[in-house]
Amino acid sequence: MKNNKVIVIVGPTASGKTGLSIELAKKYNGEIVSADSMQIYKDMNIATAKPTIEEMCGIKHHLIDFLNPGETYSVGQYVLDAENAISDILSRNKTPIVCGGTGLYVDSLINGINFTEDSSDDKIRNELYQIAETEGIDYLLNVLKEFDPDSYENLSQQRNLRRIIRAIEFYKVTGKTITQQNIESQNTSSKFDYLIIGLNADDRQFLYDRINRRVDLMIESGLIEETKSVLQMNLSDTSIKAIGYKELIPYINNQSSLDDCIEKLKMETRRYAKRQLTWFRRNKMINWIYIDRYSSLNDIVKVAVNIIDKKEFLNG
Repeated sequence: MKNNKVIVIVGPTASGKTGLSIELAKKYNGEIVSADSMQIYKDMNIATAKPTIEEMCGIKHHLIDFLNPGETYSVGQYVLDAENAISDILSRNKTPIVCGGTGLYVDSLINGINFTEDSSDDKIRNELYQIAETEGIDYLLNVLKEFDPDSYENLSQQRNLRRIIRAIEFYKVTGKTITQQNIESQNTSSKFDYLIIGLNADDRQFLYDRINRRVDLMIESGLIEETKSVLQMNLSDTSIKAIGYKELIPYINNQSSLDDCIEKLKMETRRYAKRQLTWFRRNKMINWIYIDRYSSLNDIVKVAVNIIDKKEFLNG
């Protein structure tokens, strides 16, 4: 494909990715491909900061609001769907703009990683969780150590039960280790040429203040009512992890005050933003814009346009 240029906007929550991506889409005749693992779900709108119809300004958005909260969705499926959306946008001589804060989605897409789709087994996974309950996490770590010492070294420090079980499950289903799969899945080149712009802040408190204001606005916009509705649904292992709902459960159950739950939600969102920044900082391809150096979105858009035009990215 001759025209294979893709703009990517990344950064932590509340940094202004949506606004920037929409303005760039207006300027460069673009359409937006979401890279957000929670905005894919229907009926989960306020907590996920899903853009409204008004905020979209007529710009077409792909891969948001298309999956029921009870359905599962893998990273591999995301890469396939995102690449199909990008190809479709390019075929119509438009500019694809990938926008989102889910680092695994972004990295898997830009690095052209292929995933083995038939690599899960609910029965095996449930059995491993039962073993964890009876034997403990160290027992499973020792099982993992027998066939994948590299993953063991990594996960023995993190002690992340879900990832330990996933590594064992993957081996039992596919016959190969997660470590081996990660090596084999890296393609020599991606299908597309990406230019990545990241949003950050020199002053971390500036970003945290934006997060706090966003949470207050979410509450005003009806997050409590949305939470009550979402909790009545059959949620998948992924959708149930969305920040914004579980933090309000104690209030809904009359176990805690609303103020305490809101503070908990703000804290968890700030922690999530910190993890996002830690993830994205590893990527040396990112052109960073520090949002607290500018007084308006318009100024930030000008900086982003300058990055794109200076590299003659869309003219090559």
